[in-house]
Amino acid sequence: MTEEGSERENKGLTSMDSMESRWVYQDEEGSEIDNDGGLESPQRDSDDEDNAEQRLIRTGPRIDSFDVEALEVPGAHRNDFESQDATLGRRIGLAFQTLGVVFGDVGTSPLYTFSVMFSKAPVNGDEDVIGALSLVLYTLILTSLVKYVLIVLWANDDGEGGTFALYSLICRHAKVSLLPNQLPSDARISSFRLKVPSAELERSLKIKERLESSHTLKKLLLILVLAGTSMVIADGVVTPAMSVISAVGGLDVGISGFEQEHVVMISVAFLIILFSVQRYGTSKVGIVVGPALFIWFCSLGGIGIYNLVKYDSKVLRAFNPIHIYYFFKRNSTKAWYSLGGCILCATGSEAMFADLCYFSVRSVQLTFVFLVLPCLLLGYLGQAAYLMENHADTTQAFFSSVPSGAYWPVFLIANVAALIASRAMTTATFSCIKQSTALGCFPRLKIIHTSRKFMGQIYIPVMNWFLLALTLVLVCNISSIYEIGNAYGIAEVGVMMMTTILVTLVMLLIWQINIFIVLSFVIIFLGIELTFLSSVLWSVGDGSWIILVFAIVIFLIMYIWNYGSKLKYETEVKQKMSMDVLRELGPDLGTVRAPGIGLIYNELAKGVPAIFGHFLTTLPAVHSMMIFVCIKYVPVSVVPQSERFLFRRVCPKSYHIFRCVARYGYKDVRKENHQTFEQLLIESLEKFIRREAQERSLESDDDDSDAEGENFSRILIAPNGSVYSLAVPLLEEFKDTSNFIPEGSAVKEQQQAQTDEITLDAEQSLEKELSFLRKAKESGVVYLLGHGDIRARKDSWFIKKLVINYFYAFLRKNSRRGTANLSVPHSHLIQVGMTYMV
Repeated sequence: MTEEGSERENKGLTSMDSMESRWVYQDEEGSEIDNDGGLESPQRDSDDEDNAEQRLIRTGPRIDSFDVEALEVPGAHRNDFESQDATLGRRIGLAFQTLGVVFGDVGTSPLYTFSVMFSKAPVNGDEDVIGALSLVLYTLILTSLVKYVLIVLWANDDGEGGTFALYSLICRHAKVSLLPNQLPSDARISSFRLKVPSAELERSLKIKERLESSHTLKKLLLILVLAGTSMVIADGVVTPAMSVISAVGGLDVGISGFEQEHVVMISVAFLIILFSVQRYGTSKVGIVVGPALFIWFCSLGGIGIYNLVKYDSKVLRAFNPIHIYYFFKRNSTKAWYSLGGCILCATGSEAMFADLCYFSVRSVQLTFVFLVLPCLLLGYLGQAAYLMENHADTTQAFFSSVPSGAYWPVFLIANVAALIASRAMTTATFSCIKQSTALGCFPRLKIIHTSRKFMGQIYIPVMNWFLLALTLVLVCNISSIYEIGNAYGIAEVGVMMMTTILVTLVMLLIWQINIFIVLSFVIIFLGIELTFLSSVLWSVGDGSWIILVFAIVIFLIMYIWNYGSKLKYETEVKQKMSMDVLRELGPDLGTVRAPGIGLIYNELAKGVPAIFGHFLTTLPAVHSMMIFVCIKYVPVSVVPQSERFLFRRVCPKSYHIFRCVARYGYKDVRKENHQTFEQLLIESLEKFIRREAQERSLESDDDDSDAEGENFSRILIAPNGSVYSLAVPLLEEFKDTSNFIPEGSAVKEQQQAQTDEITLDAEQSLEKELSFLRKAKESGVVYLLGHGDIRARKDSWFIKKLVINYFYAFLRKNSRRGTANLSVPHSHLIQVGMTYMV
């Protein structure tokens, strides 16, 4: 098939709605032949040997589940926890799990925020303490509360949060995905819940059109998403290092002369334990550590109140933002350096959004506003009150402010909270990786679902141990919390900026709110984040460059994987088999058709893959029934089971070839074994065949009822007086008008006889095909997998050869194969390799 023909087919896919009438070929059995281009050409192939056995007809909408079955389930799918937190006990348990999973990171920020800030801007008076406190309070309120809790959390994708959830949300409202495997029927999934921009909002329509027409903007959007995700993964490395080493470092206050080497050793032990228990799941661990974190927040509030009463309540003046101006006026450059430590008070804000898939928006908002935020504010106020009278104790500001009698209990709960904080970011990292894998931007890895009840709770073993190794390297090489804190700030500010840009696009394209509100959001928050970014980048040379290098490596892995996958898909589309070849081969496909069902796995949502021709030339026989199966991830979080499989007949009935698109959302769990998958697929195929026969019968009845009262509705009278019948075939030989229309009674008798005959033939044809399907199923199901590798052409640029032949090939070789995801026994598996030159 030529490249021009492939492009014409792709255009037809997007331009023609399947509900329109269409031109198709019809064989002797009355079955329509799918040209697989989305647009059936009304022109015949002059070289086709079977032209005499086919008729070109104009028919109604295509009868297939690509359009029909997607309309069956009208209900929308809510978040797992939202639909089940009805009882009081359930809500209390949910609150504890929310604390244990979502708020651990932001809850431990008082351990190190002031220490890092005052290491860059030393305290020279009470006004410095109040100014720094005012800066922290408003950073926490503006970033964590206003931006994330009150705005960003609502930009979730059906309960799913994170940068890729935002990208998925945007992809549903504008065709910005670089992988051209979208189908019109995807928009009919009940969980799609597409809101097309209204005609009145011309701005939204213009943005949508601009995004869809510009390949550069699509690529830029993808780069922003990949950059944000790489920063989240980098957060998963630096968060455990920062939280644990700052908590263990409190031993400097409790034990005099405690050396830093001992702090590192204990931190390493804690980190190993932390990542070892990660596999036990969010629900189990969340219930256990939820009460511990509740005690931690209560301790923060209690210590804050105690210090406010004992030392100096004048720190309450910090709620006046004028003290931020005084702080910068007195310290100028040093105050600007201290911004890198100030942003640490908002660490964990992105984790709240990324971990949203585990809980409802309302539960996260209520818990933050009524428990987390008040305790954090009291904690910072209490530390500032203590520092008003102890300017020299900024090295360990938190532990120094703890009353001596409560030191050891607080130290213990602080270390537990630090471990919980580390889990929060690791959990967010797993969620982002799963989303990016489903959307084709990360190599396939083994994903373990740790809860049978809630499918969003996952564990990725390879990434877990990878993050542990990098965290240990970071702790052992950079043991200073000041240097780690700067690396922490780089990762946190980077992902915050990407989220701000994506949410702004959501506001413009999807929410369609007032432009002044959108401008206020982007100017205020992007301006704040750029200011913080300038501060942390200025200190990048003190060791925090390591985290930048790591984020860049992750970004390159994701971009190379997406780039290689896109090239591979486009090449398969260009080299797919022509339907003319299959028609020339005939029903036996030029080989022996053995009893059984063959499932040919490929990535094409339309067309016959080139690997099928490789199977025909390589294997001595093919199965009597062939089904092209495409496992496709669509930009929704969940696809209902009843909408999972879409079928289409590829060739005439005598060929017994179908196409099946098995659709999954990025939150769906593919945990069915191969027997269950086969059963679901075959049941859906049988349902499709019955529906096809039923629709044809209804069409026949409609034609008869129309003809009975309106005989002339199917007659065309030309200007010269000639009469043409519009029955099948398209144009019959003209007949004389006096002999063309018989008597009324004869017409009725003739029509009734034809109807009875057609109905009987249709029933017999249906039972014959269902019987053929059952016999094929009894003979067994075999999986035919084609491993299509790609290599750069010899005339390609050197960089392209390096990326495709080495980097992408290395990632494919070490990623999880399709056979592992399917869990298919080797006795039911046939694999054939094929190489594409790109």
